Amino acid sequence: MKIGYPCINRSIGCSSGRTFRLSSYSDERLEETVRENLRCLEEILRYNLKESILFFRIGSGLVPFASHPVCTAPWEETFAEPFREIGRFAHEHGMRVSMHPDQFVVINAKDPGIVEKSVAELRYHAAVLDAMHLDGSAKVQIHVGGVYGDKKASMERFASVYSRLDEGILRRLVVENDDSRYTLADCLRIHEETGIPVLFDVFHHQLNPSGIAVAGAVEQSGATWRPGDGIPMTDYSTPMPGGRRGRHAESLDAADFEQFLAETAPTDIDIMLEIKDKEKSALAAVGIVRRDGRFLLPAER
Repeated sequence: MKIGYPCINRSIGCSSGRTFRLSSYSDERLEETVRENLRCLEEILRYNLKESILFFRIGSGLVPFASHPVCTAPWEETFAEPFREIGRFAHEHGMRVSMHPDQFVVINAKDPGIVEKSVAELRYHAAVLDAMHLDGSAKVQIHVGGVYGDKKASMERFASVYSRLDEGILRRLVVENDDSRYTLADCLRIHEETGIPVLFDVFHHQLNPSGIAVAGAVEQSGATWRPGDGIPMTDYSTPMPGGRRGRHAESLDAADFEQFLAETAPTDIDIMLEIKDKEKSALAAVGIVRRDGRFLLPAER
C-alpha cells in the first residue's frame, strides 16, 4: 500500500505547474518553464521519499500548452534526460506516479472538436509518463464525461471513442466514478464493454452511490485491474464540514480514515488523498498506516 497526494507540495516553496499566458508563448519561454517544473517535481519526490509518501499525482501543467497547436517546442527531446532521471528515481525507490487531466477532457462529448482536443490532451499525459520510462502502473485517470440527456448512449459513445484510442493511451487510462453522473456501477458496466480499469473514488461513491458497500466497491473495482496495471488505485476524501456538496475536506479525518482501512482490509490498494492540505494529511495518513500490514517502508519491500 502506498499513500499519496495530488500535484502540489505546500512545504517546499516551489511549483511543478508553473505556467504563463498563451499570448506570450515562445519555445524559449516554454523550455525555461518546463526546466523549472521538472526541477521542482524532483524536489517534491525527494521530499516524499524522505517521508515515506510513495504515491504522487503529477499536475497536468508540467508542460504548459503541450496539447495546444501553439506548442512547437520539442520538449520530449529537449528534456529526455531529466524525464528519464525522474522516472528512474521513482522506479528505484518503489514510488508510483499518476496524472489526472482537467474536467474539460470529455471523450464522450457529442462535439467532435471537444473529443479531438480531449484525445490530444490524453496523448500528452501518456507522453509525459512514457518520457519517464514508467511501466503500465503509472496511470492517467478520467471521468466518463457528460450524460447529454441519454446516459446509455453517452456510455456507448465513451466505449466507441475508447476503442479507437492510441495504444499508448490505452495502457495508461483508467476511469473513475464521479459525484453526480456516473456511479461505480456505471463504470463497472463500461469496464465490461471496454476492459478499462475502474478507479474507485470513495467520496464520490458517498455522494453518488450505487448500492454497493465500500468493501465490496473496493473489491469489485480492484478486480478490473490486470497484473500489468499495478495495484488498484483508490481516491479517498471526506466532505468539508459545513461546506457545499462535493467540497473536499481541508484535513484528514483520522477516525474515518482508520475505519476505511479496516473496511477494506486485506485488499491491497494505493490511496490518493484528495484532501486540501496535501502533504500534511499524507504525513498523518502514513503515521496511521504504519500499523497496517499492507504498508511497507521502502527498506522493507
